[in-house]
Amino acid sequence: MIRSSGQPITTPVRPTPQARTQQFWTGLRKAGSDYLYILPALLVLLFVVGYPIGYTVALSFYDTPPSLPGKYWTGLTNYRTILSNPEFWHVTLNTLYWTIPSTVLAFILGVPAALALNRRLPLQGFLRGLLLIPWVISNVTTAYVWRWLYHSDFGLINGFLLQLGIIDRPLQFLDSIRLVMPSLIVVNVWKDFPFVMVMTLAGLQTVPRELLEAAAIDGANAWQRFWRITIPYLQNVLFVTFVLQLISNLNHFTIPWLMTGGGPARASQIWSIDIYTMAFQSLQFGMASAYSTLVFGIILLLAYFYVRALTTQEGVNR
Repeated sequence: MIRSSGQPITTPVRPTPQARTQQFWTGLRKAGSDYLYILPALLVLLFVVGYPIGYTVALSFYDTPPSLPGKYWTGLTNYRTILSNPEFWHVTLNTLYWTIPSTVLAFILGVPAALALNRRLPLQGFLRGLLLIPWVISNVTTAYVWRWLYHSDFGLINGFLLQLGIIDRPLQFLDSIRLVMPSLIVVNVWKDFPFVMVMTLAGLQTVPRELLEAAAIDGANAWQRFWRITIPYLQNVLFVTFVLQLISNLNHFTIPWLMTGGGPARASQIWSIDIYTMAFQSLQFGMASAYSTLVFGIILLLAYFYVRALTTQEGVNR
């Protein structure tokens, strides 16, 4: 093919898999001394993270009856038992009920809060610090404070609703099968929405103000500027934050455990609580290891999309 100037267009030659492999090992040899500096940290990471994961996966293939010493090879029996148990699927639905609304509602609150704080407001620094308070409070403190707020006899929420005449008798927030999960979700959203706000606020700092001002001069309204300029700059930040929140909520243990213990009638039993009770109350360590491995596989899949989004963003920045 010939350009209009008469010069031929050369198509770049893509390296073969063998050439890419050779390039990888060549680069590794050149950077060998650099890897030696981080080798101690890698060894510590392998011991602290790799060994527990490997041991848990290995233990998942054994039966560990609490009444007998030792462990006994059972192969995939633990996995088949878990997947064929209707209670596992009930707990899975509870986990999805806990995870998805918690994540979505945290975004519904966090993103508008970030947009508001990105403007020049009076007492802006004070407002930012005020909205960060839920995030910096520990999960244990959050759980006990909200247990008191939800208390049917002495709780502030019931007292406030009774005074306003919205209800005629106290609500059993944590003792009702119907209300327990929405009540826990409210606590989790209150605790986590500042994280979404901070991540979104950081992403908003990368949006060029000159571009927004030029769009405003050209006649674009606030919604058009937000949708066509701000969102494209925020999409990677929002996706990474969304995946992080999903992983965090799937792994969450402290707030549901301290507030309800999985009750009433297992209405708030989620994966993390189910694994804990199976391992440390029923002493079925092999079964709990298989359960943990299944959950780890799901979270590993989400982590793959998280890392992929990060590497894609780094490639774009370069």
